[in-house]
Amino acid sequence: MAAANYLRSEDQFLCSICLDVFTDPVTTPCGHNFCKNCITQHWDTNDRYWCPICKEAFTTRPELHVNTFISEMVAQFRQSAQQEASSSSSSETQVSKPGEVPCDVCTGTKLKALKSCLVCLASYCETHLQSHLTASRLKRHQLIDPVENLEDRMCMKHDKPLELFCKTDQTCVCALCTVLDHKTHEFVPLKEECGGKKAELGKTEAEIQQMIQKRRLKIQEIKRSVDLGKEDADRAIAEGVQVFTSLKESVERGQANLIHTIKEKQNTTEKQAEAFIKELEQEISELMKRRTEVEQLSRSEDHLFQSFQSQNTHHPPSTKDWTEVSVRPPSYEGSVVRAVAQLEETLNKEMRKLLPESDLKRVQQYAVDVTLDPDTANPELILSDDGKQVNHCDVKKNLPDNPKRFSTGLCVLGKQSISSGRFYFEVQVKGKTKWTLGVCRESINRKGDITLSPEDGYSTIRLTIGKEYIAFNDPPVRLSLKSQPQKVGVFVDYEEGLVSFYDVDAAALIYCFTGCSFTEKLFPYFNPGLNDGGKNSATLIISPVRVN
Repeated sequence: MAAANYLRSEDQFLCSICLDVFTDPVTTPCGHNFCKNCITQHWDTNDRYWCPICKEAFTTRPELHVNTFISEMVAQFRQSAQQEASSSSSSETQVSKPGEVPCDVCTGTKLKALKSCLVCLASYCETHLQSHLTASRLKRHQLIDPVENLEDRMCMKHDKPLELFCKTDQTCVCALCTVLDHKTHEFVPLKEECGGKKAELGKTEAEIQQMIQKRRLKIQEIKRSVDLGKEDADRAIAEGVQVFTSLKESVERGQANLIHTIKEKQNTTEKQAEAFIKELEQEISELMKRRTEVEQLSRSEDHLFQSFQSQNTHHPPSTKDWTEVSVRPPSYEGSVVRAVAQLEETLNKEMRKLLPESDLKRVQQYAVDVTLDPDTANPELILSDDGKQVNHCDVKKNLPDNPKRFSTGLCVLGKQSISSGRFYFEVQVKGKTKWTLGVCRESINRKGDITLSPEDGYSTIRLTIGKEYIAFNDPPVRLSLKSQPQKVGVFVDYEEGLVSFYDVDAAALIYCFTGCSFTEKLFPYFNPGLNDGGKNSATLIISPVRVN
């Protein structure tokens, strides 16, 4: 049933049943022509034998024969159409691919459909579409771009094409719907609405594409983070192995030194005791010898001999006074403590080795602009207008009390807090003889006496008046520093439970609280210490972080 662009009228070669070019044309007694198969199926499905065009009824089923004249005309017509189709560059056919709408008329290999007809409810390839483009009767049919499921394009109620869009009900309707079910509603042509929807879809598509692109960039960012994390992990493992190997060796050396020291003391005591025992045994031997002589002399009957010998044996031999001599067991008290203290010093040295200047720069990238919160300041503290400096004064100011304010401790907190991630700030302590710095939990006790310990919510270090540095861990740890810090850096890693203090100028680690478990907000903590008659008059200053 192929067709193309025809120079002659095509209507005479169209079957009125299948609306395509005749195949095996036959003529009924009333003179109308049909495809043999089309008219046969028509009569097979009806009780009466009548002509589909003129409605003439036949008492008996007519015997049909192929009309050779029309058949020959159709053959010539087909040949002409095929020649036109083969000579036209625009008539190149394409086999339907997956995802494309196939022609409903093609038999065998299905060609790609160019249009779908909303009246015929069929899709046509270029060849089978020609009748809709040339036949006057078919030109009135509504053609659309090829789509599947054409039944969905028909109004289920009126069996008419869905040509309009009801803006009131936001649905597609047919022409009858506008005068029946949607009489007072607002309508626009479906094509117009489709154009608007396409514009919206284009905008949505662009937004989705942008979202996709952002997520692809996020994937790349995450992958880069994973790669950097792997490098950091490998470096941390190498550093950890090196440090723990050194610590293991230090522990083994400390254990060996401890055992050696204790054994040396014990050996010295044993040698002293052995010397005393030997000397005592010698004296015992001399005394026993003298006793034997005295016994023999006392039993002798020779008075002249007794008289002579008594001059040598009348007194005991000269011996050492052993009254005050004793062997005291050595004291080992404090040996283990000193050994552990030495090990702790070794550990601190190893930790300071882990903080080259580049690592200080790494934590400085998490710098936060911290300012003091006047609502938390003890009434005896003076805060600068910019919230960057604090000092102690001898006069207690009359300030309104509130739950946030420290009533006894000379403390003030920062306004900024941390509840995740990392946090870093620096404080100048130059010229001060006493100060306390660190971080604390939001829920700390701010009234009455304060106990500085991790258990009570504080992670702090202090310089005392005696120039002694203490980390208020549990128990407190005395710190041995090579130099007096002029500027102290405070770093918090919330998830890792880490609070570290640095000598900024020396790029050295002062102390590190590890294994903390944070579950609430942390705030910077400042205590400038008592003025002490002007000896501690220097100011605590929150300094801007400068990475060199």
